[in-house]
Amino acid sequence: MTYCVGMMLDAGLVFMSDTRTNAGIDNISSFRKMTVWEEPGDRVITLLSSGNLATTQAVVSLLDERTKTPEDRQPSLLAAPSMFQAARLVAATLREVISQHREGGQEAASSFGATLILGGQIAGGPPRLFLIYPEGNFIEASPDTPFFQIGETKYGRPILVRAYNPAMGFEEAMRLLLVSFDSTVKANLSVGAPFDFHIYSTDSLAVETRGRIDADDPYLLSISEGWGDALKAALDRLPPFTLPAE
Repeated sequence: MTYCVGMMLDAGLVFMSDTRTNAGIDNISSFRKMTVWEEPGDRVITLLSSGNLATTQAVVSLLDERTKTPEDRQPSLLAAPSMFQAARLVAATLREVISQHREGGQEAASSFGATLILGGQIAGGPPRLFLIYPEGNFIEASPDTPFFQIGETKYGRPILVRAYNPAMGFEEAMRLLLVSFDSTVKANLSVGAPFDFHIYSTDSLAVETRGRIDADDPYLLSISEGWGDALKAALDRLPPFTLPAE
């Protein structure tokens, strides 16, 4: 399974993804689910992927390969005039890959589906964030929907809904995301560290802050322990339930 989040802030965009992949309880491995394309001074585009690994690998490989071909031969993320057009290109590539599975006689084509988060900024436009569905349609983040999750979303969503604030700084956002990811890991063994992250500052048009947080990272361990203790303390402070009199 997978857990990935893309979040819009007043200061820019924050992305985080887990790396666990599995084909059964005895076949667990790690695979990077975040891809970043950069043309310094012109664009930074980040893609997060969830779903069938063969499909997502094929989509990323095609997109990457087409950035290296002449513009007049294949559409390229590095030539898209806007983030909306970049989203259309990624959606079309996803449809293309899934269609190839279907035309190749693969059974249960739905099992080859994938869901993607695409975000970034192209010079001349603002940072934008999109959620792309297996069918190739997509929606854009807005003040009403300022973050997207894909994969195993239900365990980490409550903390995001309750604590998200568009005015928070990148440090606060990273803390919030790590609590969300830790909550997901605790509830679902198919999601796991290391966690990849990318922080994009509005109008920087460059990759500035990107990294990986391992399972034994001291800060992650302190977040996990501190959040558990805080929940227990908060529960203890709530009014006690009074049993009805018999």
